[in-house]
Amino acid sequence: MILALFFVGIWMVELSYYDDWYQTAPTQHKNFGIVLFIIVLIRIAARIIYPSPAPIGQKWEQVAASITHKLMYILLLSIMLSGYLISTASGKPIMWFDWLPIPATIAYADTQADLAGDFHQYAAYTLIALVIVHIAGAVKHQVIDKNSIFKRMI
Repeated sequence: MILALFFVGIWMVELSYYDDWYQTAPTQHKNFGIVLFIIVLIRIAARIIYPSPAPIGQKWEQVAASITHKLMYILLLSIMLSGYLISTASGKPIMWFDWLPIPATIAYADTQADLAGDFHQYAAYTLIALVIVHIAGAVKHQVIDKNSIFKRMI
C-alpha cells in the first residue's frame, strides 16, 4: 500500500486539469492514505501489546534495524500529517470515501499547502529509500545469514 500511494502520488501531480483522473486520483490518494493511517495506528498498538521477538544478528545490525524501523514509523506518520495539512489548507474537511468528514482543524499559514506539500514529497522519497534499505536487510538475513528472518516477521 505504501508503494502504491507513493507511485500514485508521483503520477497524480503530473496530471493536467483536463485529465479524467485530475479529481479522482487525489481523492483516492487521500482515502487510502487514511486507510494506511488506521493500519499504522493498529500496528503501533500491536507492537506495544505484543513485543517483537528478541533481536538477532550483530549489534550494529540490531541498532540499524531499530533506527530504520523507528524512522519508518516517524516518516509514515509525518507524511500522513503533512497530507492532512495539504488537504485541509483551504479549511474544507476531507470526505473519507464520501462518507465521513475529517474536519480541517489546523491552519497555520497562508503557505500551508505549499510547505506541507514540499515536506510530503521529500519525506515520501526518504521513506521509500528506507523501505529499500529495509528490504535489502531482510533479503541479506534470509539469503546470506540464513536465519529465517521472514518466518520471524510473521
